[in-house]
Amino acid sequence: MARCEVCGNDYYASFEVHAGDAVHVFDSFECAITRMAPICEHCRCRIIGHGVESDGRYFCCAHCAKAEGAEGIRDNVSVGAAM
Repeated sequence: MARCEVCGNDYYASFEVHAGDAVHVFDSFECAITRMAPICEHCRCRIIGHGVESDGRYFCCAHCAKAEGAEGIRDNVSVGAAM
């Protein structure tokens, strides 16, 4: 068993996330997201999807990036794609 670095729970089904040279231990995806997901610089939500990056700043979507002055970023640039 290993102890979650976020909540401290000592859980038999804990797991490791390797990021760069660091190894993190969590007991749930919720704790992993809390520790590792970047935060949108506009709306402050956790970015758990693709998100967008502009000049080293992270945003959850093109709308938030544009609201902070980023240029040339668009969501879903497919034209005529079936939904």
